[in-house]
Amino acid sequence: MKKILALILSLFMLTLAAAGCGGGKKAAYPADGDITVIIPKAPGGGTDVSARGLLQFLEKELPGSKFVAVNRPDGGGVTGMVETARAKADGHTLGMVTVELAMFPHQGKCKNTYADYVSICAPIAAPAALIVAKDAPYNSLDEFVAYAKANPGKVQMGNSGTGAIWHIASLNFEEEFGVQFKHVPYPKGTADIAAALAGKHIQATLSDPSVFKSQVDAGNLKILAVMAATRSNIYPDVPTFKELGHDMTVRAWATLVAPKGTPKEKLDVLRAAAKKACESKEFKDYFMKQGIDPTAIIGDDADKMMAEDHAMYGKFLKLAK
Repeated sequence: MKKILALILSLFMLTLAAAGCGGGKKAAYPADGDITVIIPKAPGGGTDVSARGLLQFLEKELPGSKFVAVNRPDGGGVTGMVETARAKADGHTLGMVTVELAMFPHQGKCKNTYADYVSICAPIAAPAALIVAKDAPYNSLDEFVAYAKANPGKVQMGNSGTGAIWHIASLNFEEEFGVQFKHVPYPKGTADIAAALAGKHIQATLSDPSVFKSQVDAGNLKILAVMAATRSNIYPDVPTFKELGHDMTVRAWATLVAPKGTPKEKLDVLRAAAKKACESKEFKDYFMKQGIDPTAIIGDDADKMMAEDHAMYGKFLKLAK
């Protein structure tokens, strides 16, 4: 019996010694375990493609890390965003939150807000663009505004549905320029809006310009301006509302976040890697090939963007009712 006990004790000591040597030392974050990333949209969509693309580049910047994407599209994205907010704040569960996060609380669809998360980066923030038919009688933002003022309530503005993001962009436009549109919803999506524009059933839309690229390239549509602070990578020749004297931004963003309370040292690691990834030529080229306009809104700047949009949608969603 004593020999058996001695043997067991020896094996136990050897195990402890092995655990203390270099080969058994626990890896530092984020290589110390898989990181689950909750995507609140279905596979194959713009948010999913952007998220998975970003994770590929983060893994390159963080040797030994492994990001595991999980889709949670139920409830229009509510399920995934709530799950992220409720996750353990240890750096091993992250999530993508979309612009709907700034809208849902005001619509009674979700109690969570930007304040329940801390941002790592927003790889996309597609701006609304003023898009019209190629042969429309206006070739600039000012000319379009003048036409709308001369024809109050007659310009038909297509949107993706009452209270949806591009409808809010139109309401914002009306307030800024003192004009009035006839709002025409196309809830099935931008393909219907593009067809209606090309067929002259409507006169304009404010929407993500990247999804109209084929029609613009074919010469059926033209873009007069984009609602952003900087010019689009996809349409670098199109001016922004800001440079034309109107500091207004409406954008469809997706932001990689962590639950509130995640340790700062872990956030710093992720943010530094995201900055390097999003600013790299390889990252930009990858997104451009997907037809997505890449951005690099990091950390506190992404938090600020989400807070500003929360306030903006709170204001305009009251008008949309």
